[in-house]
Parts: sequence; C-alpha cells; structure tokens
Amino acid sequence: MSLLKTIDPAPTFAPRESGPLPERLIAGSPAFKTWAQDAAKDDKVLTGVWEATPGETRSIKGETFEFCHILAGVIEITPDGGEPVVYRAGDSFVMKPGFTGVWKTIETVRKIYLTVS
Repeated sequence: MSLLKTIDPAPTFAPRESGPLPERLIAGSPAFKTWAQDAAKDDKVLTGVWEATPGETRSIKGETFEFCHILAGVIEITPDGGEPVVYRAGDSFVMKPGFTGVWKTIETVRKIYLTVS
C-alpha cells in the first residue's frame, strides 16, 4: 500500500449523490456529488472531490476540520456574525472545528476536500 495518494480532480467513477439535510436548506435545491478517494485513521481523515449546484445551506462543522481547494465555480461563505467571503477556482481555505455559517453556491462548485474529525 502506497503512502502517497494523488487526488484525481476529474474522477471517472460514479459519485455518491446527495442533497442538503432539510433543516440546513436555506434557498434553492442544490444537488451534491462526492467522489471519495481516500480514508485513513479509521475514517477520521477523508479526502476526495465534492461538487454542488447553486443553492444556499447552513454549514456546521462540529468537531470537523476541513481544508478546501476550489477547482471550479464560485461560492460565498458567511460565518455567523461575520462578513461574506467569496472563493473562486484556484482559491483554498479552511473551516475549523466549531465553524457555523451560510454556504452559498453561486456557480456550480467543484472542490478537493480533506476533512479531519
């Protein structure tokens, strides 16, 4: 087993399809696709590619740390009590444990993610 993993930004295998939890949906009807590509530490560390169509949802990280690198699209994240921040293709950011706010997908977004729980 290799300890080096390349994340494919355009995977050819079928994604897991889902949507937001009803209690987190704010506007629109976003659809999510997840191409999980690796897991470690008893699934406490996960990485892959995630895509969402336009819409607005509550983002609640709980105890999860998430690093995101935007491959395509435009999003706006507004932390509770904070100002909106726009991210586009090429941008990277971290949502730390305890983060809560609004995630608005303006243009269909695709990102590489790494979560640590």
